[in-house]
Formats: sequence, structure tokens, C-alpha cells
Amino acid sequence: MIKKVDHIGIAVKSLDKTLSFYTEVLRLELLGIEEVESEKVKVAFLKAGETKLELLEPTAEDSPISKFIEKRGEGIHHVALGVESIQERIDEIKSKGIKMIQDQPKTGAGGALVAFMHPKSTGGVLYEFCEKKGMNKEHG
Repeated sequence: MIKKVDHIGIAVKSLDKTLSFYTEVLRLELLGIEEVESEKVKVAFLKAGETKLELLEPTAEDSPISKFIEKRGEGIHHVALGVESIQERIDEIKSKGIKMIQDQPKTGAGGALVAFMHPKSTGGVLYEFCEKKGMNKEHG
């Protein structure tokens, strides 16, 4: 069912102020930066071995990431699990009593299909299903 941990989302106030820690101190490779207008967020992906880190900077005060930072501060926001057949995974998880934030996948960063499980159903952790087009056993 789960192929891998695709990425770990980390909420930050500013990519400009935070990126140097990841690229210069930790020496992680910056894979790219993009804005996801529908979520009011700018994201930077960094390669950390087989997993990526996704830094999430809010672009508006009413952004979900802005609200998260206001409530909890900067830090780990979500864990994304790479899957195939995301709608089947959503339906399966719901049949096991897990509440989803999205019942249908939506398009996220990099064109991936994504859907989040409600943290009240998962022991307080926000998990994301992430299906990438062309995902195979080695690359995603």
C-alpha cells in the first residue's frame, strides 16, 4: 500500500531566511521552488537521501500554513506517504474509520495528486497520501 515516505512537510515563516540552513549547513540539494496558489503557499523541495523535505512558506495570512504557524509555530507540518492508486487508498482508509480532509485527491506541488488524513483520526499526525504521475518502485 505505502511505497515510501515521499516527503516531510516543514512549515516555515520565510524560505529566504530558512533555506541556507538546509543547503549550506545540512548541505541538502535544493530540487526546486514553486508556488501552489490554490493552497496559498510557496514550497521548496530538498533532497534528503531517498526522502525529500518540503519547506512550506505561507503566501497569505489566511493560508493553512500561516494558521498552522500562528497556532503551533514553525516545524514539522505533515508526513507524505507515496502511494499508487490514491483514490483506492482514500476509499480503503475511510472504510477503516479514518476521516479524510479530502475525499477526492487534488493537485499539489509538482503536479502530484494529494489527499490528507485528518490528524484527529491518526493520533495527532497530519498524513498526506501523494501519488506522482509515472511513480515507480525506484523513483517518485
